[in-house]
Amino acid sequence: MTTAETLAGALTRARDRTLALVDFDDAELHRQYDPLMSPLVWDLAHIGQQEELWLLRAGDPARPGMLPADVEGLYDAFTHPRASRVDLPLLAPDQARKYCATVRSKVLDELDALPDDSGDLRDGFAFGLVLSHEHQHDETMLQALGLRTGTPLLGRGASLPTVRPGLAGTSVLVPAGEFVLGVDAADEPFALDNERPAHRVEVAEFRIGRVPVTNREWRAFIDDGGYRDARWWTQRGWGHRIGAGLSAPLFWSPDHTSRTRFGRGEDLPDDEPVQHVSYFEAQAYANWAGARLPTEIEWEKACAWDPDTGARRRYPWGSAEPSPELANLGGDALRPAPVGAYPGGASAYGAEQMLGDVWEWTSSSLKPWPGFTPMIYQRYSQPFFGGDYRVLRGGSWAVAPEILRPSFRNWDHPYRRQIFAGVRLAWDA
Repeated sequence: MTTAETLAGALTRARDRTLALVDFDDAELHRQYDPLMSPLVWDLAHIGQQEELWLLRAGDPARPGMLPADVEGLYDAFTHPRASRVDLPLLAPDQARKYCATVRSKVLDELDALPDDSGDLRDGFAFGLVLSHEHQHDETMLQALGLRTGTPLLGRGASLPTVRPGLAGTSVLVPAGEFVLGVDAADEPFALDNERPAHRVEVAEFRIGRVPVTNREWRAFIDDGGYRDARWWTQRGWGHRIGAGLSAPLFWSPDHTSRTRFGRGEDLPDDEPVQHVSYFEAQAYANWAGARLPTEIEWEKACAWDPDTGARRRYPWGSAEPSPELANLGGDALRPAPVGAYPGGASAYGAEQMLGDVWEWTSSSLKPWPGFTPMIYQRYSQPFFGGDYRVLRGGSWAVAPEILRPSFRNWDHPYRRQIFAGVRLAWDA
């Protein structure tokens, strides 16, 4: 049940996480680590501006807000591309923190004012949207911090379970048949518009990797000349590889034995899922391995469908809420867990680590499901349909468990590598 109390708790946890990610001096927050990413101070004020818009102004930009119109406009993500935001006259960090705190105080007052018998807030979609938005920006800020150079700002991360040997390179069978793709508001009231509506689709039999591809497996691809052999790459992918000078995943050392993670050098963990690879690289690896990338429909069936009950599971493992025993989520680890670390988190078909650890590239372009209806934030999905985007599924170690579902769809350009993305293979059966 989603109540005012549970929403207030979730919003508070998200804000605590945000503030920890900007707990640095003013000069640091104004730095732009890479043209791909915003300065952290932009993300901070943008989080508050979107919360004010959707929860205090009912999504109406014409209603007066707490910020002057010219200042509020600085935080329009469509008007100001990331590369340009460092040059904007942004709120100072202290101003941004105070603004966010004022907005949040008013939001919590509104929650407190709800009638005692308001019960299950299944009509509180705007709160879920704001929660999801803040957590998504927290992950974006972690991506930015991953690109940062200089003395490390973050620790080494929390401990994780150990590897379960013998799973890398194995697969599970997903028999042919119908399943329910997507969700409805009745089941997932905070699901975003591109996840809806639920509808039945027929899927041919296929196999999918039991676990994501590991660093050890990726090194074999490199050692076999995978980055030097055009036959594994599409024409466009090969052109990008040449132009960008790609020879290994982002942050790997030239000898492929170590990596840099949030500014710290460390040995490359062989049994960890590979991350920071582009769609083009994922596609080439799959070709080299005699496999392919799954479609996002195949991925969702392998993750969420239970053939014994003929119904979706809320999570791969069932109805239990995510926990550290089931998945690597929430960002504390600062890295993926070794493959096989969560046997209790397996789907009905036996696929493991489908939520958390790394986003997984699929072969699918972003498009609406039949019957798509834009949500209150109409620019969330619709402007990106039909563009040059590939869908990623499953979340990463940086995603908050409160916002992740098997139906959650992420997307990015096929050349992006700063995201915490990896690969799970598929095969025709």
